[in-house]
Amino acid sequence: MPDLKEGETAEVQGSARLPYILKNVGGVYSCSCPAWRNQSLSIERRSCKHLRQYRGEKSEQERLGALLPVPVTNGHSTTQAPALLLAHTWDNETDLTDWYLSEKLDGVRAYWDGQQFFSRQGNVFHAPDWFVEGLPNEPLDGELWLDRKAFQRTVSIVRRQDKSDHWRQIKYVTFDLPRLAAPFEERYEQLRDTLAGQRCNFAMVLDQYRCQGVDHLQQELARINGLGGEGLMLRQPASRYEAGRSHTLLKVKTFHDAEAWVLDHLPGTGRHTGRLGALAVALKNGTQFSVGTGFTDAQRENPPPVGSCITFRYQELTDRGVPRFPSFVRVRSDSAQHGALPAGAKPASQRKRISKEQSAMTRHFEFVEGNSAKFWKVSVSGKDVTIRFGRIGTDGQTQTKTFDDPVAAQKHADKMVQQKTRKGYQELVAK
Repeated sequence: MPDLKEGETAEVQGSARLPYILKNVGGVYSCSCPAWRNQSLSIERRSCKHLRQYRGEKSEQERLGALLPVPVTNGHSTTQAPALLLAHTWDNETDLTDWYLSEKLDGVRAYWDGQQFFSRQGNVFHAPDWFVEGLPNEPLDGELWLDRKAFQRTVSIVRRQDKSDHWRQIKYVTFDLPRLAAPFEERYEQLRDTLAGQRCNFAMVLDQYRCQGVDHLQQELARINGLGGEGLMLRQPASRYEAGRSHTLLKVKTFHDAEAWVLDHLPGTGRHTGRLGALAVALKNGTQFSVGTGFTDAQRENPPPVGSCITFRYQELTDRGVPRFPSFVRVRSDSAQHGALPAGAKPASQRKRISKEQSAMTRHFEFVEGNSAKFWKVSVSGKDVTIRFGRIGTDGQTQTKTFDDPVAAQKHADKMVQQKTRKGYQELVAK
């Protein structure tokens, strides 16, 4: 396979019109593609499919494997987050036949370094001594998990620092040995052997089985969804453990369709100034929220009329019953047959206009626990992502980051929202 010497560059053709540029500067390999640029890792630990194709899978695995760090601790803090293998979302095209399939747990990712647990951000989880008794002195990758549809309860337990008996509700579900330089099949078998030889009352190995094709995948996804699960994870056979987001690990989740009634048109900002920014809508049960994505430019110029019924797509419901990541699909052609507005929902003429900060382009979260009382807000305006954060009751700080296009900006905002909710932040939604 070719390789890049110090200071060399190379061009590779990707999905864009112009080729991507690969570089080697001081032993740091980079690519100009969005997948490499948008990773939340230090630059020396990033990779992408173009680097793997050019340098060879083995060369990239060896380079990334050598960079896997063990967190450096000092009392109750850590100076370095563990370099974990992260998943991409399935593109609905990759053939997943014979890939290893498992349930996507709605828990808290936890890296066991042989002595204690760390979060993805490098924070220590203060597990009781009896909980970790019997765990091996080698690194494990897994999730602290309570049950399906119990993510918030899980977070509230594992973030405690009093090593309480609440941990007896938690299981450490393991799925990989990150320090073993071997194909996944070997890592998985050794993981099973390792835990089988220990007395770990609160640890278990996640079941893995082969995907038999698209029909089998859809059946398993429907089964897991029916049980209240979050989705599926697929691992490529013979794949290695690498730091960062990899196409050898894919997540598959279901998006649901639902109907809502249009209450108001919220003005756009940035690129959408002078036209629709979002729709204020209500579900049949009266729950109100905003839909700000999924529209074409023509639909923003001529939005669905107030009182009409729309179909939108969402990922799941929050604890408050509000759809997460709602996206517009279409106007119902039979809107008139759906009847009047839901009970309690007020049309635009009878309700106060939602401010810019309350619109679908802005989402408000709070975290209150012990002595902490913090807020975090994110808004998307065209290519700009703005966050405001600080202690509740203060104005906080504001930061804005500009991306190449609105799609990249929205993806970044969605990723930050997922990170905050996994840290225990609760979204505030006006009703």
